[in-house]
Amino acid sequence: METLDRFDLAILQELQSDGRLTNAELAQRVGLSAAPCWRRVRALEEGGYIKGYRAVLDRDKLGLGVLAFVRLDADRNSGDVTRQMEQAIRAIPEVVSCHYISGSGTFELQVVSRDLHHFSTFAREVLLNLPNVKDLHTSFSLGEVKADAALPLTHWLADKGMHTADRRKT
Repeated sequence: METLDRFDLAILQELQSDGRLTNAELAQRVGLSAAPCWRRVRALEEGGYIKGYRAVLDRDKLGLGVLAFVRLDADRNSGDVTRQMEQAIRAIPEVVSCHYISGSGTFELQVVSRDLHHFSTFAREVLLNLPNVKDLHTSFSLGEVKADAALPLTHWLADKGMHTADRRKT
């Protein structure tokens, strides 16, 4: 799949909103019959547009009330050392997101923890002991304003000459 049409975009938008839709519900919402809708979803999956499906969990209800943003500074930025850090970070369940960043720092992590005490212990015993870590800087979330994982598909719509209202009709 090299290009997406309005039906593909509508499918992606609906699945971002509710990944548990049945194929019949999805087909009805996007204005297709079930078989072509199913084929399009499969093509979107095989084309890598849809990477997977998952439940969005409430971290507070699960006892993970602390969300920390941690910038790790590497001692050296060579290819082998960076790959070792990446591999070690991927293996840590408390790290829910990691980005290789520009500017000051090497990696920006999002880390969840039960409370500040547990985070402090985790930072000292795990993060500071990662390979090649020179320093870390932490900020804490004081409240979540937006955590919507849905991607804005408006640039695709604009390329197709469609407005948001037009998309809802598909």
